[in-house]
Amino acid sequence: MDDISSRRTRALREPHPRRRSWCCSFSVPPTSPDHIRVSQPKPVQKFETVSKSANSFPNSPQSVRSGLGLVGRIDPRRILSPGRVSPIDSDPAGDSVHDILADPSPVRDTGVRSASFRAPLENFRPPPEGSASSSSLNVVKESENGAGVFDVRLNLKGKNGGSLVLELNSEVLSANSSVFADLISDYRKGSSGSAAKLCRIEVPEVEHLGVFRETIELMFEEDITKRLLKTGVYRSIDILEVSAGIMFTKGVLSCLKYLEAVPWSEEEEEKLRSLFARFKFDDATTKDILARLYPLDSGGEAQGNLARQLVWSITSCVDMNARNELKSLVKGLLCKSSVYEKVDSSDLKKEDIYTACQSCLDSLVTLFEEATNCCERWAKKETDKPLIERISRQVDNINWLLEILVDRQIADEFVQMWGSQGELLRMHENASPMVRYELSRVSAVLFIAVGTRKMHCRSEARLGLMQAWFRPMLMDFGWLQRCKKGLDMKALEEAMGQALLTLPLKNQYTLFMEWFRCFSKHGTECPNLSKAFQIWWRRSFLRGSESHAIESR
Repeated sequence: MDDISSRRTRALREPHPRRRSWCCSFSVPPTSPDHIRVSQPKPVQKFETVSKSANSFPNSPQSVRSGLGLVGRIDPRRILSPGRVSPIDSDPAGDSVHDILADPSPVRDTGVRSASFRAPLENFRPPPEGSASSSSLNVVKESENGAGVFDVRLNLKGKNGGSLVLELNSEVLSANSSVFADLISDYRKGSSGSAAKLCRIEVPEVEHLGVFRETIELMFEEDITKRLLKTGVYRSIDILEVSAGIMFTKGVLSCLKYLEAVPWSEEEEEKLRSLFARFKFDDATTKDILARLYPLDSGGEAQGNLARQLVWSITSCVDMNARNELKSLVKGLLCKSSVYEKVDSSDLKKEDIYTACQSCLDSLVTLFEEATNCCERWAKKETDKPLIERISRQVDNINWLLEILVDRQIADEFVQMWGSQGELLRMHENASPMVRYELSRVSAVLFIAVGTRKMHCRSEARLGLMQAWFRPMLMDFGWLQRCKKGLDMKALEEAMGQALLTLPLKNQYTLFMEWFRCFSKHGTECPNLSKAFQIWWRRSFLRGSESHAIESR
């Protein structure tokens, strides 16, 4: 008991050590710019080279696993704060290989303010003994200590403020680029001693740092075309531009060979056109690409013949689906608002269109003669196609050609041609309603073009058109309502009234009265021209009242 009580007494007498407050002190000094740990300096990480295949350049955008990556130098004397970038140290003493740490991240044009890259060591092989460049053996041996083979430091300054440092071999750089060969030679002539061993070249205002670096990488590739296959067409055009700028002949030839063998998008084609407009290449090496970009025979006669052949092929096409598809295609190419329209060399001549129109009209006359004659003497060239279908096909061809004429503002002569088709007008009266209404489809296109101000023609031509085809339109309007074939009937009614109002008032009187009698008998089987009739009535009688009042005075 005495022992137990004595131990309790000692325990009570001995005070417990006070625990330090966390906010006032630390058991271990924190890591901060004011407390830099210097007791155990870390060993300098040496640069390691990973063996790679000869066809893959290290640290390319396609080879992220490469051990030779983009390297960034951080001077231990500097403290980088967020939002602040330290410039690349230009001190020769601090630029040794031992200060460079490997970073496997690939190069990117955006987000990289300063970076460094070292060419692969295994691509530099010493020449055999006794060769003229035996001194390169010493250079390779010196590279083990971090200098020697990389005797060129290429500092690229981006136009947007970024920078990239490439450590390269002067022999490879000079052998592939005459521009860099002259720069290296000039630098060594102006330097002496240890300063001449490391050549420093700065390239300012670089548009794309990544493209420039990829172009330099190609100098170390054995098969450049294989590398370009992974790069793609758009990027290869950029590489071609840089190669031409630094006179990298092997890169230019490889890019041209690759680009000639692959298809292009429209954006890539325009990019190539822009590049060939700014750079002059050898004709022997670019003739294949130029043959794809520009026609060798640029004569307007050949282009005109091609357009005429396309039009004739469509008008003689038998398959309806193929004909409709080709019509949309060719019309998009030939219309004035087309993005494909070039200078007048590829333009379709006016005479060619009217020749095709006349051919279709002649075929239409022949078909209506067959429709209004029951004699067997009319031989059918297309026995497998019904007569109605053949008539509809010729009308479609005429309307398609008429749309091209209206788009080019050269349809005024067709108004006269259609207004003088007396033979078709005669056969229209005797033909079946299910056949004759096809002729009014052509008249409908002309009425809409005149009434909507898309076509301008003389008063005589408009009067001849209305006098010839206004009455047949009244007869066929009911059939057109049932068989529209893409025709907007409301637009047709409005355009007919507006076209009538462009005629002299005495001619308007005759045609409006004819419409009034037809509409009173057939109703909705005739077009509703009430709005235009009211305008004519007001203009006619207001003008008559004013003249009577003036004469009475």
